Amino acid sequence: MHEINKTRMGRLHGKTAIITGAGSGFGAGIAKRFAEEGADVVLVDINLKRASGVAGAISDSAIALQADVSRKDDVDGLVASAMERFGRIDIMVNNAGFTHRNMPLTEVSEDNFDLIFAVNMKALYYSTLAVVPIMKGQGGGAIINTASTTALRPREGLAWYNASKGWVLSATKSMALELAPENIRVNCLCPVEGDTEMLKLFLAEDTPERRMALKESIPLGRFSTPLDIANAALWLASDEASFVTGTALEVDGGYGI
Repeated sequence: MHEINKTRMGRLHGKTAIITGAGSGFGAGIAKRFAEEGADVVLVDINLKRASGVAGAISDSAIALQADVSRKDDVDGLVASAMERFGRIDIMVNNAGFTHRNMPLTEVSEDNFDLIFAVNMKALYYSTLAVVPIMKGQGGGAIINTASTTALRPREGLAWYNASKGWVLSATKSMALELAPENIRVNCLCPVEGDTEMLKLFLAEDTPERRMALKESIPLGRFSTPLDIANAALWLASDEASFVTGTALEVDGGYGI
């Protein structure tokens, strides 16, 4: 397998990053891009095989860990493993997410609602409890949460998913305010839909016509890519954004206009 060409003195040189949901899609893109810019990366996914495949392309600067981010013991364990391997945590990317299928809000099952709450919201709480004391001890850090453009401009049929991402946006700003004295910056990404595994869930019917209609709602005329999101995350994680906190960065091809 081709290994990533790691920049010796890249923008994240000497930093360690944890990325959840890193086995595919946006998370995999972020992990690869961070590694290219010199970071040691910890790829976390509930599917270890997929995360290991991505980590294998990054070589010795990456490890893959299996974890259910909606479980506190799993989150505590992955943070401990990251510290054992790399000795520090500079960047935490809370990217793992879940959505219900596009449907009327009264038809979403309680089980699906609970899973959205656990993965999109409570996991962020657990990771904050685990990494903030470490970052405080190191003199600072950067936390990046994956929200969604639907937090700002909701999509019909995704009510509870939209709401969970609105919570992420509000939590990001609240965290940024409280953690600023500790030099811990907290920002979130608001991506528009990408052509990933979750896309079919955003559609009421996964047909070429529905996909085209969704794509045409984006002024730049295409879905987002993992590289689009990774480049935005890279900037937020880097020292170039050292005066940026509490921001919701829209990476949406103009959807929010």
